[in-house]
Amino acid sequence: MKRTAVITAGTAGIGLETALGLAAAGFAVTVVGRDAGRGARAVERIDATGPAHPARFLSADLASLDDVRGLAGRIASDHAASGEPLTVLVNNIGAMFADRRDVDGVEASFVVNHLSPYLLTELLLPTLTAGAPSRIVNVTSGAVAVAKRVFDAVEPPGGYYGFHWYGRAKLAHLAHTLDLAGRLDGTGVSVFAADPGGAATDMTDGTLTDPKIVSPALRVLWPLVRRRFARSTSGPASVAARPSIVAATDAALTGRTGIVIGPRATPVAPFRTAADPRVAAAVRRLSERHAPLAGRDLPDDPSR
Repeated sequence: MKRTAVITAGTAGIGLETALGLAAAGFAVTVVGRDAGRGARAVERIDATGPAHPARFLSADLASLDDVRGLAGRIASDHAASGEPLTVLVNNIGAMFADRRDVDGVEASFVVNHLSPYLLTELLLPTLTAGAPSRIVNVTSGAVAVAKRVFDAVEPPGGYYGFHWYGRAKLAHLAHTLDLAGRLDGTGVSVFAADPGGAATDMTDGTLTDPKIVSPALRVLWPLVRRRFARSTSGPASVAARPSIVAATDAALTGRTGIVIGPRATPVAPFRTAADPRVAAAVRRLSERHAPLAGRDLPDDPSR
């Protein structure tokens, strides 16, 4: 049976390299992005490798939760009509902003890095479960280590610092990833996090040169931190995509779940805060408040 994969933010950088890797592994890949021109070029590049199945592009602005709902509906409808399983969902979307901005009244970094992939995944769970054994791969980041760890609201108190807010949103999504793995254990849907480590991408080019994206406490050390980060981002996106590809395809992971695949494409211990059930519960409440699932029943969870 045909194996299929959906990769968000899959038209360039790590997402495109992930799509190329999954296509080489025999998957029929769908890349999601908001720019039709980049989407067409990504499909052309994938198809030029002679994959077993032609690639396709779906347009969606993943900063818009309405677009995310529409994308989920289209993917679910397509798979229901074709009878083909959705085998892999890779939530590769990520963005860091130097200045605070809103999306429909909600801070943008939290929307793009957590609420958007959270909502897409939750809405596609029936399709992923119907296609089991299937896998969800959520791309995380080492920036979780600099995040404020309170999730009573979308934004913590204090001034806006893009690097920390990005890390906090990624921490929320990592907590959701580990929580979701527990919820889905035994359903045939495995859930993994993939940490690409440093990579030279559109997001890191330019953004990290702005010292105001970090708090004053870190700003003094930022030149040193940035130089160290720059050295770690000298590798190509194709290397940074390996953890996602391994998480999506490695037969050794069959039947396993709740594992973080580190930058060397091997399992690593999860960031301790992300595995805290209290953090997961707070993130779940916040997510459900700002990205409601439109009445879809969730799997039973006695802690809810």
